[in-house]
Amino acid sequence: MTSLTFPRRVELARRPTPLQLLTRATEHWGRGHRLWIKRDDLTGCLLSGNKVRKLEFIAAYALDHGYDTLITCGGLQSNHCRATAFVGAQLGLKVHLVLRGDTPERAEGNYLLDHLAGARVSCYPRAQYLREQADLLEHWRADYARRGHKALVIPTGGSDGLGAWGYLAACEELARDMAAAELPVGHLVTATGSGGTQAGLTLGVGLLDLPVTVWGVNVCDDEQTFLDKVAADAADWSRRSGEALPAKLDVRVLDGYVGEGYARASREVFQLIADLAALEGVLLDPVYTGKAFLGMLREIAAGRFEGCRDIVFLHTGGVFGVFPQAAGFDFSR
Repeated sequence: MTSLTFPRRVELARRPTPLQLLTRATEHWGRGHRLWIKRDDLTGCLLSGNKVRKLEFIAAYALDHGYDTLITCGGLQSNHCRATAFVGAQLGLKVHLVLRGDTPERAEGNYLLDHLAGARVSCYPRAQYLREQADLLEHWRADYARRGHKALVIPTGGSDGLGAWGYLAACEELARDMAAAELPVGHLVTATGSGGTQAGLTLGVGLLDLPVTVWGVNVCDDEQTFLDKVAADAADWSRRSGEALPAKLDVRVLDGYVGEGYARASREVFQLIADLAALEGVLLDPVYTGKAFLGMLREIAAGRFEGCRDIVFLHTGGVFGVFPQAAGFDFSR
């Protein structure tokens, strides 16, 4: 096991989060496997989910280097942007969000919470955002500099070599969870949308020599995109930290569950969200965790995890994304 020196982090998340056995889901879908869930949706109400683990290290870096403003980006219902807005409010930092999509007629979900947390929000049509994202972020960074502010630009999802520390640290917590639950070996499945959570987990498992195989279920793009992104984030982590990469960086992606595209869920995903909520009292979302959980269940049915008893699903949060897509649920039966 590699001994690591972690950078400072700001204590924002409710940690440790529970590792919970899904007894009824195991009976219903397990096919001989035990299904567990790592409840990172419980990292804190308005900071819920995986983003705050990354932001603990990013915020500490910002404070330690004299930044007074955080600029970041994402979709209109970005969990990361909402979490960043509330981190800024808690720490007294200005937050500016650059969002992909036309300004909504009605504020709801994460977009509503962004405003309630006092963030400045700039919306750009999808085509312009995709074409000019880097330029837009630099434009606002320079604008703040002209007005005497020092702004830190945080990438999509907080996913880079700095944010990777969040889930590298979480692997130490996971090791304690597994020891307490007497899980000798297992698979860990997570949604992957910007790659940073998967990068941190993959690094942590490799460096801490945990008997866990990490799988990312991509909710956008394709397998090669995330093979490349996780490798790039890991290389960035090594460059920034001066730490060596693990001898083998085992990056695995379960492709084929994107459906019609990012933030577009099928009826099967919506039904699964409702089924799991009724079965276990656990709420998934249609953008990330619903697709990833469905992908995990299909892979179980296909025999992907044969020979291993325990499968852990990382619940990365996203509950506020349920409400803007409420029309996807069918309660007419």
